Amino acid sequence: MGGVAFMWRLVTPDLRLESVLELDMPQLNRLKLNALLLDIDCTLKSYRAEEPPPETTAWIERLRAAGIGLCLISNGRAKRIRRLAERLALPVVCQACKPLPFGCRAALKRMGFDRQKTAIVGDQLFADIMAGRLAGLACILVRPIHPEEEHWFTRIKRPLERFLLARVDAADRGGP
Repeated sequence: MGGVAFMWRLVTPDLRLESVLELDMPQLNRLKLNALLLDIDCTLKSYRAEEPPPETTAWIERLRAAGIGLCLISNGRAKRIRRLAERLALPVVCQACKPLPFGCRAALKRMGFDRQKTAIVGDQLFADIMAGRLAGLACILVRPIHPEEEHWFTRIKRPLERFLLARVDAADRGGP
């Protein structure tokens, strides 16, 4: 049973939100977080968009002004991701190899973030949440922005993610 519990924990986020825009300072204070590793595609913007919508950029600016440490983390190719990071004036770890924890660990080290006060924010159980868990971070899952635009290899994981999230919801309600 220990192995099953461990596997279950790997894909169970600490917090689920509809959008990053719902993550505000009172929540970050309650969770004792002062730094965020932010996934990009389908978390901050749709996959095909060049940059996040204005409200997401404003959200990033509010967090930055409040002193929250921010670092982008993406499995995406460096050339595309670095252009976005430069426009947002945020540090970035590209080709992070999520769900492996190496990209998260590299971001923590580079930024000097305290692992116990840092969360990863992303839209995928089998990339962002698993990477965060393996790196020992708090994990925040958001609903993906336009997942129909994603690569086929991400879209094929979505049905299993929905199944597992339904099981998490049932367990939270005391069901099977």
